[in-house]
Amino acid sequence: MNVTMIVDTLWVLLAAVLVFFMNLGFGAVESGFARSKNTVNILSKNFIVFAVSSLGFMLLGWGLMFGGDNPIVGTKELFILDNSNLDFYKDTLTSNVPFWGKFFFQLVFCGTAATIVSGAVAERVKYISFIVFSFILTLVIYPIVGHWIWGGGWLANLGFLDFAGDTVVHSVGGWAALAGAIILGPRYGKYDKDGKPKAIPGHSMSLAFLGLFILWLGWFGFNPGSTMSFQNPGDVVHILVTTNTAAIAAVLTATATSWIFIGKPDLGMTINGCLAGLVGITGSCAYVSVASSLVIGAIAGIIVVFAVLFFDRIKVDDPVGATSVHLVCGVFGTICVGLFAQEGVTSLSTVNGLFFGGGFSLLGVEIIGIIAVGIFTFASSSLVWYLIKETIGIRVSLEEEIQGLDIGEHGNSAYPDFAIVAPIMATGNGTVDKAASISTVEAFEPSPGTVSPEAAIPVVNKARPGAKMTKVTIITNQEKFPGLQAALDRIGITGLTVTNVLGYGMQKGHTEYYRGVPVKTRLLPKVQVDIVVCKIPTQVLVDTVKKALYTGNMGDGKIFIYDVENVIRISTGEEGYDALQDKEYE
Repeated sequence: MNVTMIVDTLWVLLAAVLVFFMNLGFGAVESGFARSKNTVNILSKNFIVFAVSSLGFMLLGWGLMFGGDNPIVGTKELFILDNSNLDFYKDTLTSNVPFWGKFFFQLVFCGTAATIVSGAVAERVKYISFIVFSFILTLVIYPIVGHWIWGGGWLANLGFLDFAGDTVVHSVGGWAALAGAIILGPRYGKYDKDGKPKAIPGHSMSLAFLGLFILWLGWFGFNPGSTMSFQNPGDVVHILVTTNTAAIAAVLTATATSWIFIGKPDLGMTINGCLAGLVGITGSCAYVSVASSLVIGAIAGIIVVFAVLFFDRIKVDDPVGATSVHLVCGVFGTICVGLFAQEGVTSLSTVNGLFFGGGFSLLGVEIIGIIAVGIFTFASSSLVWYLIKETIGIRVSLEEEIQGLDIGEHGNSAYPDFAIVAPIMATGNGTVDKAASISTVEAFEPSPGTVSPEAAIPVVNKARPGAKMTKVTIITNQEKFPGLQAALDRIGITGLTVTNVLGYGMQKGHTEYYRGVPVKTRLLPKVQVDIVVCKIPTQVLVDTVKKALYTGNMGDGKIFIYDVENVIRISTGEEGYDALQDKEYE
């Protein structure tokens, strides 16, 4: 083995390992953008999808992708596990890297395409259905498109360029994700009765942020590694810089766009913006100048913000923005090849795009490829999703979705030792925190030089004689809280003390498992709402709550009613009725 082969093989393996490490990044971003009750499910999906895609690509995918120069699909030496004639692939992609090195590099790209789908179908897809779809995607669908472009198929013969996979990887994953999201439908509670999208915040922006930087690191293997050679270091470092430049430009423009059009510099949009820039440059990173990569990234960062808002409005529920990032920006990045390609920027760039005197020739081929891949992938993926839906089903039950897929699909939870007990919403307007519902000021022994409580706190009004105060505590499922809050708003109660709690009643909780051993817990996540009223009749409040929460099923919740001796507003000294301020009820 000569030095050239050793260097190229080491480079390809290093790049492949970086791309493999992106699985962790995808898992972190997706779980961070989703709710904590689905964390185990999401991590498990991102874990097993690599195993499933590896098996599919090994059994048949590689052969369909690289097995000969048939225009549509590989037909020769399809089954590589029998080792019958691996010499057939000696010159495939490069002759300087041994077969299994080339295979592993292409394998991690295949796995990336399958992982993209996971984010768009998160929080409601059946675990087994996702596994089946991922296997078929990587066994057949992805390899066929890969053959058209990287395996000597008809698009390659037309001159279609896609250096590191804007179309082969990101668009394929994006089209498959879009089909799945449409057929699955939106998550429960995503849209109100008027069809207006509602925010469902993820549980950990810290985890999403960490995942983003892992993906960013992995992209330095994804794009530069696609040279599959280190014999021209200038090409490698040029691709490294165009990749990074597009990313930083997109970070800035996505942040600015969300700041201008949403009102705040939304971190989630910034994360998606960075990914959009990385996707947007993937297809052209070896064919464009650094200056062009700055423009490409800047545009991608703007596009992705509006794409996220667009998919929300048309009721395509994508919890992580996978379709916006990978599909929309994958298509955009492919178009950029036809616009910004510049002959000579690397030894790999031999044709000019529209903006550099090449006319519409390359752009036309890129558009043909976008349309062909889009039609084939979306249609075939839709067919697979539909067949799965009609056989084993693709969506978990509503009860399981509300409770969380961690328990329903896996029987355990990601955060078993933590219960959020701090108030998640607390405002004035007639609401009293439980700790403030005491009837008298506790004993206070002033230190020398301090002011006694009696002197420091003004007493403006005492409790009105005969003004009965009542505390109403409501325990219900967490998912029912938005509807309850809206109902309370309508009768003039806009201040609540809300706490996430754990408990069980007739539902008997659930059984969790850790490594096959039952965990001694029967607790279910609930929400506790505390309200103290005086002017508003208690029965009106109770009737409103019952109407908002009633389904006739276990888990609707309970209402507890208590007498309150007094309430004190610390800031003003007002007491009783005057401290509550529930005076707008008619």
